[in-house]
This record gives sequence, structure tokens and C-alpha cells, in this order.
Amino acid sequence: MPFKQVRRILVLMLAVAMLSFVIACGGGDDDDDDVAEGDGATETAGTPYKSSGNEGSITGAINFTGEAPAPKPISMDADAACAQTNPNPQTEDVIVKDGKLANVLVYIKDGKTADGKSITGFAFEVPATEVLLDQKGCRYIPHVLGMMAGQKLKVTNSDPTAHNVHPSPKSNKEWNQSQPANAAPIIQTFTRAEVVVPVKCNQHPWMKANIGVMKHPLYAVSGENGAFEIKGVPPGTYNVATWHERYGEKTQSVTIGAKETKTQDFTFDAGAGKTASLGLLEVMPAIEFPAVPKH
Repeated sequence: MPFKQVRRILVLMLAVAMLSFVIACGGGDDDDDDVAEGDGATETAGTPYKSSGNEGSITGAINFTGEAPAPKPISMDADAACAQTNPNPQTEDVIVKDGKLANVLVYIKDGKTADGKSITGFAFEVPATEVLLDQKGCRYIPHVLGMMAGQKLKVTNSDPTAHNVHPSPKSNKEWNQSQPANAAPIIQTFTRAEVVVPVKCNQHPWMKANIGVMKHPLYAVSGENGAFEIKGVPPGTYNVATWHERYGEKTQSVTIGAKETKTQDFTFDAGAGKTASLGLLEVMPAIEFPAVPKH
């Protein structure tokens, strides 16, 4: 075969291969965006829930056994404004007081109502009220919060310095927004249920928060005294989950009757978090790398 003809065939084969590669990469991007960013529409699938008037509540406390890890100091010297507004900053991943654990997200994971219907099959009305996440003393307040998918998140900056709010969800659209001092609030919405969405500040790597995005309003966060209360629970039997950023998730079956206030305590042990905390550097500054562009 003449050399020129061979060269034409090789060039044609190379062009076809490159075209196939581009098409394949393009299709992969679309699929990734559907999962990571969502479609912008709030999850509304399910039978609209109508109150029967027989709803009750689940109350309790989050107990902590063993020796709680001592909070570690945080260096805020990189930002003088942070150091001035928060002279003795410490880590907040484990807050234990009198044997009670704070910042635990408690929520109904699944289960059935008294008439045999799946609780996850209902669509609950999304509250019109905003959920507030403030930045004060160069930390997020609250450290752990819950909200419903479709509910508005209002992020404010009470500090005399700029922040960079950066949630990193897996099922919702990721966003990264600067917020200078005295700037207007940031209003965002997570459209899909997700437990949990971690939040960081790219300006101050020690700033962390966690947002539980729920399909229903049946959740709570334990306070400094470890107490929690989930209101408006339909009669039934449910798996109630407790999530902590260091000690993971635990579930427990709870049965609640009509208009009943059911008390159910949960317990975390200090030893359970040792494996998860290995290599945790609380004071080390984070390094932000630019995103690698997709082919």
C-alpha cells in the first residue's frame, strides 16, 4: 500500500478516536452534574402529609461515656480581626458537659406510621421561615443545624472581617461565596435531602459547620445539656438516628403512641471516635487547590 494512503488511513483513525473521546467525556460530565449539582427543583415526591392531631414528640438526652477529648486551641494569628474578637478559640468537634454530648443531629431515618405507611413516603410542607447560620468570632454559629430541603438558609457575617462560605454537598449543588464585613446576608437553598452537608470557610480553615438537610421536619439538634426534642411525630414505629461528626451515626427503634411524649436517650462512647480522629490536625491551616478542569 502506498505510503500516502497509509498516512490518510492513520489520520482518519486518529480523528475518529479523538471524536469518540470527546463524546464520552461530554456524556460523563452531564451525568456528574445531575448527581453533584441537582436539577434545581426541590424534592417534593410523596403523599402530602396532613396532620391528624394525634402527633406526639420524642424527647431525650445524648449521653457520653468515657473520657471526653479536651478541646484543642486554634491559632487565629493569620487574621488579626479574628484574634481580637475570639481571644481563646478552641475546637468544637466534641462538646461534653456533665456527661452530655452537644451538637448531635437527631432525626427519624425511616419507619412506618401506626396505619402502616412509610414515613419517608410523605411530603411535608416546607417552612417559610429561614434557618440562620451566623459567622461570629470567626466561627460558625450554630456548629450543627438542621433544615428541610427547599427551606431557605440565611448566612450572615457578624465579624469585622471577610469570610468565604463554602458548603461541600454530595447530592446538592456546591457553592462558594465571599461575604465581606457588613455585607448583605447570603440566601441559599438545598433542594435535596442530605445528611450531612459540611461547611467550611476558605479564608479561615478552622471554621467548620454541618447542616442536616431533611425531607421532613422530624429532627432536632442536642444542646449543651445534651437534650433534644422532635415535635409533630405521627404515631408509629421508627428508626431514630443520631449523628455526630466524630462518632458517626447510631440508630435506635422508637415506638410512639397518639399524642404521646416518648423519652428515649442515646449514648456515645469516647472510644468509638478514636479511629475516626486519627490524623486529625485541628490547628493546621488548610490548603485550597484550584479545581482541575474536566476534559
